[in-house]
Amino acid sequence: MSAVAESAPNRPSLRSAWLWRLKVAMLAALHAGALVLLWKTEYTLFAFGMALVAWVFLNCLFLLALARPGLSAALSLILIAVLITLSRFKFEITQLTLTFLDFLLIDRDSFSFLLTIFPRLQNQILIVAAVSIPLLLLIWRADPFHVRRKFAAYGLAGSTVVMAAAAFVNPEQPWEPFQGVNHISNLARSGAVSVGRLTATGWIEAEPRGARALLTSGSPAYAATGLPQATETCDTTVKRPHIIMLLDESSFDITAAPGIKTPANYTDYFKSVDGKQRAFVAEATGGPTWYTEFNVLTGLSARSFGDLKFYVTRITAGRVGRGLPQSLQRCGYKTFSLYPSYGNFLGARSFQKSTGVGHFMDLADMGAADEQLPDKFYFDQALKIFEREKPAQSPLFMFVYLTANHFPWTTPYRADLTPDWKPPGNTAEVDEYLRRQAMTVTDYGAFVERLKRDYPDEQFLVLRFGDHQPAISQKLLEPGIDQKALAQRLMSADPRYFATYYALDGVNYQPRNLSSALASLDAAYIPIVIQEAAGVPLDPSFAEQKKIMLRCNGVFYACRDGAEARRFNRLLIDAGLIKTP
Repeated sequence: MSAVAESAPNRPSLRSAWLWRLKVAMLAALHAGALVLLWKTEYTLFAFGMALVAWVFLNCLFLLALARPGLSAALSLILIAVLITLSRFKFEITQLTLTFLDFLLIDRDSFSFLLTIFPRLQNQILIVAAVSIPLLLLIWRADPFHVRRKFAAYGLAGSTVVMAAAAFVNPEQPWEPFQGVNHISNLARSGAVSVGRLTATGWIEAEPRGARALLTSGSPAYAATGLPQATETCDTTVKRPHIIMLLDESSFDITAAPGIKTPANYTDYFKSVDGKQRAFVAEATGGPTWYTEFNVLTGLSARSFGDLKFYVTRITAGRVGRGLPQSLQRCGYKTFSLYPSYGNFLGARSFQKSTGVGHFMDLADMGAADEQLPDKFYFDQALKIFEREKPAQSPLFMFVYLTANHFPWTTPYRADLTPDWKPPGNTAEVDEYLRRQAMTVTDYGAFVERLKRDYPDEQFLVLRFGDHQPAISQKLLEPGIDQKALAQRLMSADPRYFATYYALDGVNYQPRNLSSALASLDAAYIPIVIQEAAGVPLDPSFAEQKKIMLRCNGVFYACRDGAEARRFNRLLIDAGLIKTP
């Protein structure tokens, strides 16, 4: 018995032979259209083959529900086209194509951000729907074939096995989604990788359940763990400094690269109040600021989420019950974040509020018209908050982002702000990078002077750090290195490509305790440095993490091949401070 049958018992019952041929041609055209679309967007034979299997999978999936090959092909073609379009949209914004996790982590913020960036998208969706629905009805009425569902089920199972096997034999590499091609094949392969990871380790790496317990300080169970009896309450009557945490976009000491000419006294900016220069080791290089944002707010490692780390702020929004802002709130601080993009970008608003940010101000809240603005804009926003909150008795914590040094550096940005700039004599790109760093130095100096002038009786602790190295560092640190060796450096998290700087300054204030400010420090330990420098007592979770920091000499995730981070994650999960999905 044939798997495909005519919907009418006899071909002659159709109006004419030419109408029959037209309907068959319609079905063939749908499949041909899909082949052309995939051929133009998949750039290797393996990728094209994987995309074809995904095409079969989608057709069989719709056939299982509808049993009509024409309508199934049309719906599959529409879905393929939509997925490619969405993947291109995402790549333009984040430099990463669509992956399986985008569907696993669908939330309101994702749609909201898309509509914010592309305000006409909603109308375009309505127009496409208005055109597509009548066409789909026409195809359904004209479809002369019917497929038995058991054959569709066989095809669905077979294509699933083939995709899983192909993804296992040739798994998606971490760098592939950053190429902006192979949208459908990468999506199919990422599904196999993601499902495999979730099955094996869950959302976050942690020791087996029940291995240890991190409970409230003073309880018998807590004492049995041997963890430090850290202070849980905080005397809010003690005068503490205002805290400003500055995320210095893409900034690092470029003299780490050989042969670079820099302006006089260039390295002074990277030194702390005690004259020392310290290394901040990020978990990203050349791009994802939100990894570092996650590190410094929660004190946790994005690498603990493995292949899911790109979505770490979305995964953990509302699920992490500890963080730097929360600890500071415990000591009476009012907490602010000046965010240089829209708050629905990767769930930033929801994530930061869950870490204890009480007042989240995004691009729209600050009245900004562009995501890249001179640093003076953000310093002025911080000054406005200090002016507005001046009558209050509470100390303030501000997380301030600087954006003037955002890529690319191939064209001058606001050259009018540096009329006396003299290029040191490097490539145009490197000199532009140095010019923008000089802009930051000038604006930061003016900001500090304003604090001293306007608030002579107030104390301020400032911690500055580079969120990641700029993309250009990858061709400067080891000139002539081949791409394969460079890829190995990046995959192994070679500190040469991940180290930036962190520096502590005091305005009318001398940091209380710099013993945690090690010469080299992983980003996740920054909350400990800030709290101790401000004289804030550590809660039990940060006290335990400080022991790890000292034991591992400033290394967190990589210490003992991840064993320390897994143990710590289990403590937090068992204490209810991390809620797994």
